[in-house]
Amino acid sequence: MATTTDYAVTDTNRASSAPAPIALNALSHNYGSRLALDHLTFDVRPAEIFGLLGPNGSGKTTLFRILSTLMVPTGGKAHIQGFDAAREPNKVRQQIGIVFQARSLDIKLTVAENLKHQGHLYGLTGAHLKRRISEVLARVGLLDRAKDSVETLSGGMQRRVELAKGLIHSPSVLLLDEPSTGLDPGARRDVWQYLRMLRDEEGVTVLVTTHLMEEAEHCDRLAILNEGKLVALGSPFDLKSEIGGDVVTFETASEADAEALAQKIANRFIISPAVLGTTVRLEREQGHRFVTDVVEAFPGIVEGVSVAKPSLEDVFIQRTGHRFWTESPEDTRERE
Repeated sequence: MATTTDYAVTDTNRASSAPAPIALNALSHNYGSRLALDHLTFDVRPAEIFGLLGPNGSGKTTLFRILSTLMVPTGGKAHIQGFDAAREPNKVRQQIGIVFQARSLDIKLTVAENLKHQGHLYGLTGAHLKRRISEVLARVGLLDRAKDSVETLSGGMQRRVELAKGLIHSPSVLLLDEPSTGLDPGARRDVWQYLRMLRDEEGVTVLVTTHLMEEAEHCDRLAILNEGKLVALGSPFDLKSEIGGDVVTFETASEADAEALAQKIANRFIISPAVLGTTVRLEREQGHRFVTDVVEAFPGIVEGVSVAKPSLEDVFIQRTGHRFWTESPEDTRERE
């Protein structure tokens, strides 16, 4: 019934005059005939927490691999602190710290030993390395666990060791892939507290990938991806503010009923609702009053209603015409 509006992806936030720590220009990548990234162009500003939000298969993992210098794009450019990620990977690696989703710690070694080995990879030795290990462990609240083996730590503490490992060489840019995967709510809060401290006290630019809406809310700005395309860019507040009024949904018994209700609403109220399965969705000022008008006008077809303030899920629906989770596992594996 409803059609998806084409939106120009612009960022209305005040731009920084400082050079962008991360800059993408028409960045593209394909796996054979499948396009994973479609000409992405945007900047990440100094000392901000920037999120890549998208469902599985949106291209965020491919982008993370390119920024991590693990993959060379098939088109366009990605620069980190002025260095080309494809042509100058060694220089880029000196600028970035990386925390992968999968565990990279040796659980049989102590916390300090894990950091020591990581420091050696970046040429750190002696008193300087020892001092740096103490600094990063103090930063993540684990200085008193330096001599403990990693396998004795909780999942949240292990994630904090991963974070310390990524910071050992004092990078100016920190890349994190799904940083709160597998963590309980308390450990998630701790991770985000440390990320904000890095931003505020050390001026580190942080980029995180996530598929969790509540996690994306913690970011200063977001790039929302869908099928390799940039569909929205801005702060969570600004993106949600672009949606006019309340988000109103009507639940029906079947997809046919939803299509019929959407058509009736469109004809009577001169608006274009979206049909999402058995749900009719629209945006309306004073949504609670509009619900009463619809239920009275079309009795018997509405089985449930909701009125809510806009969320990031609503931003995604508005920009793409479908819910956040719509893809099959096969599609996900092939595109990422």
